[in-house]
Amino acid sequence: MGGDELRATLARNIKLYRGLRDWSQADLSEKAGLSVVYLSDIERGNKWPYLDTLVKLAEAFEVEAFELLQPKNSQPPDETAAILVKYSEETLAILTASLETMKKHTFNSLISLRAQYLPKKPKKLAAYPSMRLENSMLAELREGYK
Repeated sequence: MGGDELRATLARNIKLYRGLRDWSQADLSEKAGLSVVYLSDIERGNKWPYLDTLVKLAEAFEVEAFELLQPKNSQPPDETAAILVKYSEETLAILTASLETMKKHTFNSLISLRAQYLPKKPKKLAAYPSMRLENSMLAELREGYK
């Protein structure tokens, strides 16, 4: 690996680690004790960091200095995979809750429509074949008429 390629790898890895932590350049520069301008130059591959600067960056990221110089494969690091799984589970829970809320609102809307457009006590709910409801909703409607 040549010098330019190594510098590009370092720049990519700094951006990667910074992105994984959702840090701005200002956040990283504060944690590593560097100026934002100098950090920006390193991230763009315009400057090589001194060895002590490389160590400061590694300490800020809580990794070994050599890891900043190693090319990363396309697989995310283990911690990234864990974060993705966590957010996937949280997203799934949010979507499930949202669907349940929508279901309740839809049911309440049906009840409201029923009160407006159906007779107070129909002889049979089956007399309204256009109303296709889940069995549980149909049971709740029947209970409401008793």
